[in-house]
Amino acid sequence: MLRAAVLVALASCIAFAALPDLGYPQWTCDSSLFQKSKKVPTSVHGVRFADIKVIGALGDSLTAANGAGAPKGDPLAVILQYRGLAFQIGGDKSLSEHVTIANIMKLFNPNILGYSNGIGSANVWEISKLNQAIPGAESGDVSGQARALIQIIRDHPQISVKDDWKLINIFIGANDMCAYCGNNGTGGNHAKANFKQNLINAVQILKDNLPRTIVSLTGMFDMGMLRKIDHDKYFCDGLHVFECPCEKNRGFTNDDISAACHLYMDAEQEIVDSGIFDTTDDFTFVLQPFFNGITVPPMKPDGEVDLDWFAPDCFHFSQLGHANVAKHLWNNIIQPVGMKDHKVNLSDPTIPLRCPDTSCPFFRTTKNSANCAAYYHE
Repeated sequence: MLRAAVLVALASCIAFAALPDLGYPQWTCDSSLFQKSKKVPTSVHGVRFADIKVIGALGDSLTAANGAGAPKGDPLAVILQYRGLAFQIGGDKSLSEHVTIANIMKLFNPNILGYSNGIGSANVWEISKLNQAIPGAESGDVSGQARALIQIIRDHPQISVKDDWKLINIFIGANDMCAYCGNNGTGGNHAKANFKQNLINAVQILKDNLPRTIVSLTGMFDMGMLRKIDHDKYFCDGLHVFECPCEKNRGFTNDDISAACHLYMDAEQEIVDSGIFDTTDDFTFVLQPFFNGITVPPMKPDGEVDLDWFAPDCFHFSQLGHANVAKHLWNNIIQPVGMKDHKVNLSDPTIPLRCPDTSCPFFRTTKNSANCAAYYHE
């Protein structure tokens, strides 16, 4: 019995180790980009990446990284929250092994606080740190996550709420969309207007309580892709009945689900365009829209869906999926507002991790994208 148990454990370790991943071992940028400002900037539009001392995240199971490290063929492991692999805030590995926004930010500031490590839930500080994403969360739940994040930041002895620059990442909307098809397809409580207001409420809470903060929103994706992922894959198809009922509701057509997702995308852009979070000099809200135009999941050269991208449930991202998403998210972050990619090629793993622009080395915002020179403070 002992021998059998050892063999099972060994097989599990081998399966985990064999999971594909994407690192960036030789990322080089101009050395000036990794320097902090000579004085701590007072304007959010003049913040260099090395000036950012704190990183946090809000969202659902995709940000909690459910199933990211799950061995192939083990759908039960999807309930595990592999926060250390999460594309926005995971810190389990180095950038050379696994791309995440946090792992990139470590190169700019090795002492950055907040990235998550290991496997566990949002209420376990040693694991989650400032990743307060909750599996199953909808947009209406992000305000509660924001309050929890604020309290943790206030209580942390190494963080100055007033003085430290903070980057808060948000990714939300999948669970709203999974419930959207009720109410004759009008969305009901999950309609565009409600989704938009929920986001505004959450970001306003951050604005009211966290000075010197950049909120970066990863834009909504077209969930019609899920139907292409689980086509003829009966195991995944069955799981999605429970994970995302509207995806399995054939009365909610491919065109319906795509149109609804694009309503959410429109809502996110409308918030940015309104300028409501650009009224002070110490806070801003930026949308990263690279998912917007993608309608096809990652594909292999033979035309089959690349399931290496996904956890065993064909819904959540695997560690490879998290790394790929992180790469495209970073490339979006460093692009000027108004010139950001709204569609990327998820199927091409060779797309490089790009460097910030030496002529505008700041976290790109609406205002420094229009006139970067106005925010130089050296």
